[in-house]
Amino acid sequence: MSEDETKNVRNNSTNQQAIISGMKHEDTDENNDGEGVMVNTTSSVTVENTATIDAPVASAAVYQDTPAYQLSYVVGVAENKNAKFRRAMEDVHTYVENFSSRLDWGYFAIFDGHAGNQASKWCGSHLHTIIEERILQGDSQDVRDVLNDSFVYADQQINSTLEGNSGCTAAVGILRWEVPSSIPNQSINLDQHKRMLYTANVGDTRIILFRNGRSVRLTYDHKASDIIEMQRVEQAGGLIMKSRVNGMLAVTRSLGDKFFDSLVVGNPFTTSVEITTSDQFLIIACDGLWDVVDDQEACEMIKDVEDANEAARLLVRYALENGTTDNVTVMVVFFHNHQ
Repeated sequence: MSEDETKNVRNNSTNQQAIISGMKHEDTDENNDGEGVMVNTTSSVTVENTATIDAPVASAAVYQDTPAYQLSYVVGVAENKNAKFRRAMEDVHTYVENFSSRLDWGYFAIFDGHAGNQASKWCGSHLHTIIEERILQGDSQDVRDVLNDSFVYADQQINSTLEGNSGCTAAVGILRWEVPSSIPNQSINLDQHKRMLYTANVGDTRIILFRNGRSVRLTYDHKASDIIEMQRVEQAGGLIMKSRVNGMLAVTRSLGDKFFDSLVVGNPFTTSVEITTSDQFLIIACDGLWDVVDDQEACEMIKDVEDANEAARLLVRYALENGTTDNVTVMVVFFHNHQ
C-alpha cells in the first residue's frame, strides 16, 4: 500500500478499513514430494455454484438475446496437508460462483485453523451465507461494513456454539459489479458497470492483487509482533511474550479462540478496490505459503501460467520444496479482462 492509501486505514479494536484506488480432483501424495497437491477434496470444503440468477445487477433487458454468459474470472485451488510436519489438515477453502445469486459475482475465502479444525470448518460452511444474507438486506450498505459485522457475528457464533477452543485466521474476497448511483436505472448498460473487489481478513492469511506487474497486498498481518496490534492487546489487559498473545497465540485477530476472550478479536481489516484491465489475478493463501515466499516473488512465479489450477499447484509445490512446516492452501483467481 502506498503512503496515500495507508492514510485511509482505520486501525482499532472496532474494525480496520482501507480504500485502495471446473474444479478437478487429485489424490494427495503423503510423501510430500512436491507433486502431492490436492484440489478441493478433503478439507470439508463448501463450494457452491449458484447458477440461477434471481437478481441481476442491471435490468433484465440488458441480458436479453445474448449468448450464455461466461464468468469474467476463473478460480484454481490447491492444497496439501504437509504430512511431514502436520498430522491433520486444518485449512478450509470456499468459493461461490454467481455469489448472492448475482451474475458474475464471486466469493473467495481461505480459513486457516489452529487448535483443531472446528472453527475453520464452521466458517467454510457458514460465513458466505451470513455475508450473503446481510448483503441482500440492503444494497446501499458499504460492503466493508457488512464484512466487519459478519466476521464479528461469526466469531460470536463459533465461541458460543462450538466445543473446544479452536480458532482460525480468515481471508475473504467478494467480487461484484456495481453501477454509479447517479445513473438512472433506465439508462444502465454494461459499459457503465464497474467491477469492485471487497476484502476482509483476520490473522495472517493474505490476499495479493497482481496489478501492472506489481504485487498489492490487500490484507494486514495481525501478528503479536506488530506494534499496533501489540498496543491494542496490552490496552485490553493482555501480555505479549515472545511475539505471542499471553505467550501462546501468534495472531492477534481470528475467528474463535474463545480462550483469549477480548484479547484476540474478530474485527477484520477491510479494503475496497476497483478491478480494471491492469489487474491480472489474485492470490489468496494461508501462511504456509507466505512463510517461505514474499508477495512479489509469488506473483512472478505464476504470471505466465495460463491455467489457474496449475498456478495454485505451482505455489503449493514451491512452499513444500522450500521448507514450509504448515498446511498449505492456495487459491488463484484469474481475471479475463486483463490486457
